[in-house]
Amino acid sequence: MGAQYEVRGQVAVITLDNPPVNGLGYDTRTGIAAGVGRAVADAAVVAVVVTGGGRAFSGGADIKEFGSPKAIAEPNLLSLIKLLEDCPKPVVAAINGTCMGGGLELALGCHYRLAAAGVDVALPEVKIGLIPGAGGTQRLPRVLGVETALNIIVSGDPVKSDLLASLPGQKLFDQIVPAGSSVVDAAVALAAAKAGEPRVRVRDLKVSHPNPDAYFQFARNMVKGMAKNFPAPAKCVDAVQASITKGFDAGMAYEREVFIALMMTPECKALRHAFFGERAASKIPDVPEDTPQRAVAKVAVIGAGTMGGGISMNFLNAGIPVVMLEMKQDALDRGVATIRKNYEAQVKKGKLKADKYEARMALLSTTLSYADIADADLVIEAVFEEMGVKEKVFKTLDEVMKPGAILASNTSTLDVDAIAAFTKRPQDVVGMHFFSPANVMKLLEVVRGAKTGKDVLATVMAVSKKIRKTAVVSGVCDGFIGNRMIEQYSRQAGFLLEEGCTPAQVDRAVEKFGFAMGPFRMGDLAGNDIGWAIRKRRYVEKPHMRYSKTADLLCEMGRYGQKTGAGWYDYVPGKRDAIPSDVVVKMIEEHRATLGVKPRKISDDEIVHRLVYSLVNEAAKILEEGIASKASDIDMIYLTGYGFPLFRGGPMCYADSQGLFNVVQTMKKFAANPLDDASFWQPAPLLAKLAAEGKSFT
Repeated sequence: MGAQYEVRGQVAVITLDNPPVNGLGYDTRTGIAAGVGRAVADAAVVAVVVTGGGRAFSGGADIKEFGSPKAIAEPNLLSLIKLLEDCPKPVVAAINGTCMGGGLELALGCHYRLAAAGVDVALPEVKIGLIPGAGGTQRLPRVLGVETALNIIVSGDPVKSDLLASLPGQKLFDQIVPAGSSVVDAAVALAAAKAGEPRVRVRDLKVSHPNPDAYFQFARNMVKGMAKNFPAPAKCVDAVQASITKGFDAGMAYEREVFIALMMTPECKALRHAFFGERAASKIPDVPEDTPQRAVAKVAVIGAGTMGGGISMNFLNAGIPVVMLEMKQDALDRGVATIRKNYEAQVKKGKLKADKYEARMALLSTTLSYADIADADLVIEAVFEEMGVKEKVFKTLDEVMKPGAILASNTSTLDVDAIAAFTKRPQDVVGMHFFSPANVMKLLEVVRGAKTGKDVLATVMAVSKKIRKTAVVSGVCDGFIGNRMIEQYSRQAGFLLEEGCTPAQVDRAVEKFGFAMGPFRMGDLAGNDIGWAIRKRRYVEKPHMRYSKTADLLCEMGRYGQKTGAGWYDYVPGKRDAIPSDVVVKMIEEHRATLGVKPRKISDDEIVHRLVYSLVNEAAKILEEGIASKASDIDMIYLTGYGFPLFRGGPMCYADSQGLFNVVQTMKKFAANPLDDASFWQPAPLLAKLAAEGKSFT
């Protein structure tokens, strides 16, 4: 693994060999450097071609080496690019596939570049809170012009090679090789033809802009509005501006200085944590990566309501046939009409082509009979959240489904082991908890029952990738990971009302911290009656657990949220704007008076940390119980399903950034508040242990 070397005629071909994306790890870098050395030393070789093995040229840095000494060991990427640039024989990059990050910077260090048509090209460093760090901000403007280069660098999004090649005056690609032709053959021919000619170094090209001051000011204003919580996009603007205002070497030094400074910012650490957390979520400690998977060619969904329809759309989008089952024809008709309406809205906005919409709808069939779904490979029930209803469904599925079919429940709180026990095949039963709206939300909680088969887990995790979900495995407990934690968050929000806050004040503080939505706006959106039903169950099962009565009083007034036009806030028909309600504030004040509580002024800092640290403390218990296998899984759930601010990295990452010693000290203060729940604020044993040892969750 590293790089392969061969000679074709008079041209040396160095092929990057580090699957799957030819990451520029230490072995690959040393392999390229050794290949260049051999080519220079061989008098029979007149030129060099650098290309990628497999389907990628290079995806950039090797994520397997991030944070290790190998990542910066010489030759580092800057040294390697300088070696290519200074090579006395012409070097041609044959870009055969994906060319991103350090891979594109490597290609920019070559003297000529050929690319296959339709190849993705990008500098995506901004997505992990950085700027390109190996010359991308200095070389790309020299070959594509300042504006195109800055757009690519600030967005981090891939652009097709042929589109870039069509831009007037571009010097990124010397040639686009049409599909079906060999990029390497074309590169070898070009390299041989350029032998003996003066080398073309990107660093020597001129870069300019007709009105740089106005343009960069405009760019800064745009970036400020789009990425106010992230420093990297604005720094991209500064670094590209340096390509004009400073000489090449000074611009490179400035880029490096900014890159290293950004590495240390909390936002960059949070984004890197999320980047690795998303990849780690698919790895289950006791389920090997080569675990055999079951084929999933047809899916059945029980229930055509909001969840059933949304779940079905995920599979239709991925080209997987779905049969939707209901008890009554009118329910099916309503479900299909909603799916059509959702797709038609996408077509109207230009997000979906009409032929794709028709193709997706052609994959959908409906039925009133369980016999018609017997041959499905995966069946997901999305029926009413009540154990008696689930029991009836799973007993029927057990009778009709073919052997080896995966039986999944979309339950958000119920015991998956109890559901599995309704069947004679508990090894085939798993929880697939989609979040509403299921066709939009990225998160999928995969609930592993005590008897769920490893092949079932491996299959569901693979299927989740096909339907573009971030899947996180949870053990069985009440509420699983996400909803179990959010219950403590909601309890604290209720206590804050009793102590002196209004719903709007709590929501404002949390949204200022970066949450997409505060707890009371979230309750109105989800439906306050859902929480009410859970609390009624709690009063029986856990009588010791204390709640504020304000939420029950709200529901007794019939204020269930947006669906009833009134909840914690008032709503104008047809609009979602949350208007503070005098009626609700009066109800809270009257309730406070019955408790004999004198309201106090509560700071935003206290509001935020009572809510966030309640998540952290419950999460520590979840980790200790083995319900979650790693802290980053909990962060992924909160980043993708609950609107936790990405620039803070999730509750566990945020707690680490504050220092667990400080988290515990703050919790002790909360425990001393007579109106709060002192027993809850006793640090979870894992949290106390990590804090005492000076360690962190992540």
